[in-house]
Amino acid sequence: MGLWRRLSVRARLTLFAGVVAALLSTLLATVLMVAINRLATEYLTNEITAAGGRVASVVERGTPLNPLPHGLIQNIQIVDPRGKVVASTPGFRGKPPMASFRPTDSRNAKTSVVCDRVFPRDECDIVVAQSAYRDGQLHIVYSASPVVPYLVHPKLALVLFGGAVFLTAAVTYGSYRIVRGSLTPVDAIRSELDEINATCPGRRVPVPSGKDEIHDMAESVNHTLDRLQDAMERQRQFASDASHDLRSPITAMRAEVEDALMAPEVTNVTVLGGSLLSSLNRLQAIVSDLLMVARLDAGAPGARETVDLSALVDSELDRRHSTKKIKREIEPGVTVTGDRLRLTRLLTNLMDNAERHADSSVTVSVRREPGDREDDARPAPGVAVLEVQDDGAGIEPGKRGVVFQRFTRLDASRNKDAGGTGLGLPIARQIAETGGGTLTIEPSRRGARFVLRMPHAEPPAGDIGGDHGGAHRPGRGTEASDA
Repeated sequence: MGLWRRLSVRARLTLFAGVVAALLSTLLATVLMVAINRLATEYLTNEITAAGGRVASVVERGTPLNPLPHGLIQNIQIVDPRGKVVASTPGFRGKPPMASFRPTDSRNAKTSVVCDRVFPRDECDIVVAQSAYRDGQLHIVYSASPVVPYLVHPKLALVLFGGAVFLTAAVTYGSYRIVRGSLTPVDAIRSELDEINATCPGRRVPVPSGKDEIHDMAESVNHTLDRLQDAMERQRQFASDASHDLRSPITAMRAEVEDALMAPEVTNVTVLGGSLLSSLNRLQAIVSDLLMVARLDAGAPGARETVDLSALVDSELDRRHSTKKIKREIEPGVTVTGDRLRLTRLLTNLMDNAERHADSSVTVSVRREPGDREDDARPAPGVAVLEVQDDGAGIEPGKRGVVFQRFTRLDASRNKDAGGTGLGLPIARQIAETGGGTLTIEPSRRGARFVLRMPHAEPPAGDIGGDHGGAHRPGRGTEASDA
């Protein structure tokens, strides 16, 4: 078993094919040999019977010659009713009867194999006994010939087993050629994979022309390499963008400190501390967003609990201190399944973005929409919808997908707030998709309208109307100003 495991796949397949071919070839040669032996035995028995029948005819017509003439069958005897041999071929002259059995029917012959009676030692003969009547007396004609050897003839055995060896060799060689041809693309794929590294991620494995499993495997490998290259490029771009965004506040802080060290007598500690604190706040925001992105990219599972989205939104809006007017249109009892902390982060990011671009007000709505189900036997669970809309300038249709890219900030966003990280909206969308929902920008008459859709979840039994983390404001269309 150890040697078998050390063999290559090519050697294993070739060896296995050779063993199977040898077994099948030997079995075929054996079957052919048995079949030929039986045919030869049947033919010889017919010849013995025919030779004895001719002698029986002579006996019935008159007195046969002694010794008896013979052809290919040289062992023939005529035994009278008293059991005495009255005539025989020259080779059996003076010998007792070669057998003692008689035909059961005067019209039939009886065949048996006789060994070591009047025949040479260790020899067995096929003996046929036939009846012959002369002058009303029963005479028995025995005719015999040595049995056919198991191998029939040495040359025939040599041909058959030599053919088996040749067939085994041919099949083994053919299997080797087929296996080698089949595994050559695998060797090429393996060699190419060994050469691919971080410095040349664009290389791909060769794809064989045949439409077989190896062709499909090569295509799957190339698709995997495409995804890996995309991930590497995104990672490099992410690292580059993160480094750029981290460099700006660090550079600003260094400049402030260097200026203070160069002119300590004119440095106002309060002003310096405020400037440094502003840069530190920006650093803290960037690091916090980077940690959240890292967790989401790593696929860290969030909590799976039933969350009252209506109550959560109401509670978070109550805590915000905004300079913009916040309008609420919240339908009670809208629940989803997800992570409360991540949903809170999603809402916070959407509200920060909306307040940054709003002229005077932000509208937040929560509602439940009916879902589509082909099976009408059960009611559809529906969809929970959260909308955050500002009354600002809005986002051009061609740039609505760009704002969800990491570290992407439109010119309007930079002019409104130079301290943003460019990660808020990408994090919000990733949270939505991780929870099985979607976050999109939909058309509106004014401003930007962000729409979150998640599968609606029925609240646990006995928890209907529960608070779930904040005072709930019933009804739609209520307004509040947290200015």
